[in-house]
Order: sequence, then C-alpha cells, then structure tokens
Amino acid sequence: MTSCYSIDGEVSKDSSKKVTIRVAWWGGQPRNDYTMKVIELYEKENPNVKIEAEFANWDDYWKRLAPMAAASRLPDVIQMDTAYLVQYGEKGQLADLNPFIKNGTIDTTSIDENTISGGMIGNKLFGFPLGSTVLSIITNNDVLERADVKIEDENWTWSDFERLAIDIRNTTGEYGTNGMYPADVFFPYYLRTQGAHFYNEDGTNLGYKDDQLFIHYFERQLRLVEAKAFPTPDVQAHIKGFEDELIVTGDAAMSWNWSNQYSGFAQNEETSLSIYLPPEHAKETALFLKPSMFFSVPKSSKRKEEAAKFINFFINNIEANKLIKGDRGVPISSKVSKGIKEELTYEEMKIFNYVEKASQKVSKTDSPDPLGSAEVMKELNAISDEILFKNITPKDGAKRFREKAEKILSKNK
Repeated sequence: MTSCYSIDGEVSKDSSKKVTIRVAWWGGQPRNDYTMKVIELYEKENPNVKIEAEFANWDDYWKRLAPMAAASRLPDVIQMDTAYLVQYGEKGQLADLNPFIKNGTIDTTSIDENTISGGMIGNKLFGFPLGSTVLSIITNNDVLERADVKIEDENWTWSDFERLAIDIRNTTGEYGTNGMYPADVFFPYYLRTQGAHFYNEDGTNLGYKDDQLFIHYFERQLRLVEAKAFPTPDVQAHIKGFEDELIVTGDAAMSWNWSNQYSGFAQNEETSLSIYLPPEHAKETALFLKPSMFFSVPKSSKRKEEAAKFINFFINNIEANKLIKGDRGVPISSKVSKGIKEELTYEEMKIFNYVEKASQKVSKTDSPDPLGSAEVMKELNAISDEILFKNITPKDGAKRFREKAEKILSKNK
C-alpha cells in the first residue's frame, strides 16, 4: 500500500484506514461509463478507499455545484473548467495543490511545467490539468464529398470558411457548419486571429478596444444564417448528446469543437470524420494549447490527501488512461501518452496526431479567466442569441456587451 501524505508532507501513520471520497464530473454517457471503470480500477488497487461518483451534464453540473459550495459540501475531487476556476479559487473555496506536488503525492516528473501552470492563479495551483486540447474543425467527410469541396487548412481564411459553408449548403442542402456556440469559446479565438484578446491582462476590462471586431464576427454569422448554412440557436439547443450532433447525423459538413470532443463524435462508426486546423490560425499564431479541464480539491474537503492520490492515479496510471483514451484531452504525462498509443484506435490516434500537429503552431495561452468571467460569458451568449434571432443588430450587440462586460469586470479593479 502506498503511503498517505498530509498536506505538510508528513506520512500518515495509518494508510489502511477505510476512507470515502466523493468525485464529481460532467459529461455524456461514454465519459460516465469509462470513468466508473477507472474508479473501479482505483478501488481495486486501493481497497481502503470507497469512491462515491457524482456526475451530470454540463448545465446541471454547475447548478448542483453552486449550492454545495455555499454549504461547504463540495465533493472531494471536482472536475473544473477554466471559466469557473478563478470564481471558485478567488472565493477561497479551492485548495492549493502545490504541496501535494512537493511531497510527491502527485508525481509530475513526466509533465511539462508550462502545462501545469494552466491551473495556476497567482502562485497557487487550484486546478490540475487533465489533458491538452486545441480548437479544431471536425468534418463529416461524406457531406464534404457530396459537395465536392476540400479543406486546405494551413492557410485558409475566414472568407474561405464562409464561402465553403455556403457552397456546401447550396450543393447538398445541408448546413455548411454547426453553430459557433457558445460564443465565449469562438469569439475569443476570432479575436486572437485579429491580434486581439478577449480580456486585458489584469482582468479588469475587455482586451479589445475596436467594437468593429465584434460587429464583423457576428455579421458573418448572420450572413451564414441567412444563407441557411448555419443553424440558429434553437436548432443547436435540441442537441442533447454526441449522437445528435449535426455532423454525426449528416446534417452538417463542419463542426467547431475542441479536439478532445472528436472521440465522442467518432462513436458512430458509420460516420467518416476528419479534423482540421481552424481558419486564420497562422498569421497571428492564434491557436493555443488549452487545459481541457481540471481536477480541483475544495478547501472544505477533509480527505485532501486521498483526493490528491486519486488525481495522481488519474493522470499517471497507464492502465487507467487506456480506458480514458484522451477523452479529457491528450494526456499531459509524456510517459502516459507514449504508453497508451498502442491501445488507440485509428480514430483516437487522429486526436493525438492533430494535437501534436497543432502544438507546433501555438502561442501562449491566455491567462485564466478573471473573476466575473462566467457572468460576462453568460451575457455574451445571451446577446449572441439575440443577434442571430435578429432581435438586435451586431452594432447594438457590441455596445450592449461592452457596457455589461465593463460593469462586471470593473469590480476587479
């Protein structure tokens, strides 16, 4: 039995004492299924530990987490997203994981230090990255072939993307692309292609000063909606799982997504898929490696040591990662990444190869989203819907969003 460590590095006297920890995550059924198998593997190797699993879809997950946080009843291990890391960290609800790295509970010998820094706020590690992912365009090859179009992804432009999507609609009757929702993922990428950023460095304001960037982004989306090459938000809202995604059902040729989501789309073996670099990534080196998600430990947990041990197992155990297979991003451990490649299917290897290709074309990741970012993003997505339903113009939307975002972010000054 591996020794347990306390937060100050001292070895626990009793490593066989029965303990129960709660582990929470969001995801679809495939993720839930393999995560339960990972938990079973962990419990088998650590018979003194019982893990209570708590999972839900994205929306329900955060709705459940909020009241738990208010009552200091958060699970011992929480799957955490970049959008919420600062919110929970700055409120003092998350434990610093650095001590568990220093005392060896979490082994980082095969992990690049820059990768780990993605979960840092100041000098504290509030989230341990579970994998790396990159923005991508996933395609339904059958629809592309019917449209007789090819994607040359090294140097294609936003205009190329728009023209391609409309040509696909006119030729096949299918959507050229899925909706670029949520806007808080894809609008910041667009800004990076224009040499700008979503937030300023200290998180006290928006990072772009020219509202024409906002206007141009949504004017393009409106043109695609009017050409019926792009679904309206209500169509996208009916998608409840990977099996409903437009490229999986054959109702769209392209889909904007993070690279790790490819594995979910590829569950349908009848659908031929490929993965490409998104438009205009090259000029401003707009792509970046993003921690796909994190595991965090709440400060209120009475089982921090055992929680840290589970995180260590999740990121460093090769057998566990043969079950995970990159669904939570390409493993950050070089040892694990190398150790599971022989187990990957042809489709799963596409994700690893894509991330490897894209990693040669990335620039520095933006700083963690500032306090209030979840509220800012909620406003952006609401305004995006209003624009695409033609209730307001992109110009009005740009003005309204700036006013709301600046009011929220001004609290960080």
